[in-house]
Amino acid sequence: MKLKLVIFGCGDIGELAHFYFSAGSDYEVVAFTVDAAFVPGSTFCGLPVVAFEEIVARFPPEEVHLFVALSYSKLNAVRKEKYLAAKALGYRLASFVSPRATMLNGGRIGENCFILEDNTIQPFVTLGDNVTLWSGNHIGHHSVIGSHCFIASHVVVSGGVEIGEQCFVGVNATLRDHIKVGARCVIGAGALLLADAEADGVYIGPATERSRVPSGRLRGI
Repeated sequence: MKLKLVIFGCGDIGELAHFYFSAGSDYEVVAFTVDAAFVPGSTFCGLPVVAFEEIVARFPPEEVHLFVALSYSKLNAVRKEKYLAAKALGYRLASFVSPRATMLNGGRIGENCFILEDNTIQPFVTLGDNVTLWSGNHIGHHSVIGSHCFIASHVVVSGGVEIGEQCFVGVNATLRDHIKVGARCVIGAGALLLADAEADGVYIGPATERSRVPSGRLRGI
């Protein structure tokens, strides 16, 4: 018998969470919830939407689990806030790990994590609470990803890296081995980080500029 699950979030990530949990997990999604000011209607994905202010009365924490399906808005602070609010109400927070992810870290994973397909998590990696790993990342051995982080797609985190809480790492970023990234850092798409990063830093890789040669002058394309 599947466990009952309520998803916090009625946006794109909420819809994706519904898809993934429904397609291959031990959970049955039974409802959605958001703050009363953001309720989009009576249903979402064919299921009831309940204001978070009323969630305990409608779906008590002893009867359901909860998953906070939010993005990296305000440097993950919104997702962290709702995660902590759900914990304070006594809810058990579910994690989703894709069956298409390679998990070799012996179950060192926190609550409310969202680990999508084609992630490779090497031995001795530790993932904190409320961590999102989008598709196709490599997390090297003995690395530590702090709570409330969001790692976008095709990121390479080399061995022995420590990433502090509430960090965002963009698509195709690369972090060399044995560096430490302080809390609340933003590492932009395509960035190459070769040394420790102090907390609250922003690291942006160079953007590709338009060539002076127009595409019509290129041969063989």
